[in-house]
Amino acid sequence: MAVINEHFLLDEQHLLRCRAFLRFPWLEHGFETRHGQMPRDGFQLASLKQIHSSIVIAPPDAPGECGEGDALVTQRAGQLIAIRTADCVPVLLVDPETRAVAAIHAGWRGVVGEVIPNAIGQMRRNYETKPDALLAAIGPCIQLSAFEVGPEVAIEFRHLFPERDDLDTKCHIDLAEACRRQLLAAGLADEHIFDSKQCTLSTPELYHSYRRDGAKQAGRMQAFIGVRQTINA
Repeated sequence: MAVINEHFLLDEQHLLRCRAFLRFPWLEHGFETRHGQMPRDGFQLASLKQIHSSIVIAPPDAPGECGEGDALVTQRAGQLIAIRTADCVPVLLVDPETRAVAAIHAGWRGVVGEVIPNAIGQMRRNYETKPDALLAAIGPCIQLSAFEVGPEVAIEFRHLFPERDDLDTKCHIDLAEACRRQLLAAGLADEHIFDSKQCTLSTPELYHSYRRDGAKQAGRMQAFIGVRQTINA
């Protein structure tokens, strides 16, 4: 495996893995790169028609696309949930106590619409998840230096970056940090949040980027997570 940083590895299948998640033999997870595709053996795959919303769906016990939304939550063994990104932030959550998991697509609209807090709230209601037990992995996304937006977008982040006085101008926004702050506000411990710090736009050898490659050329990468059926440890 190739070391990406203290929290992430790139494995032989060219999938990005969070070191903290690898502690659980019953858990499958990862972030695709240009060169790696998620494993599907032993799983039923559930996905979404993503619409840059704050909608969270608990998929039925059947494979395939399960409606419009931008986050999936499940506790069902054998069900792999996945979202697609190409600059937006992929966030994976796992509750080691209840074995509930979530896959979240957090574009800027989803972030300001609070798709992350909504997913955590759904895990609390559906699976009795305690937020302070959750672990979060933030995958490759467009980073601060590459994500310049106009004032009409920047101003939407004023509640997440109250210390900034430039959000009424054209400026750069740190989407991954916005997600981290929402995770903290939802009750996660800081030491349970793991950020890949990988920039999709500036790393073309590894990642697809919508901004860099354009609507017609940009591919998509899937972030996936699920509980294995055959391992009980």
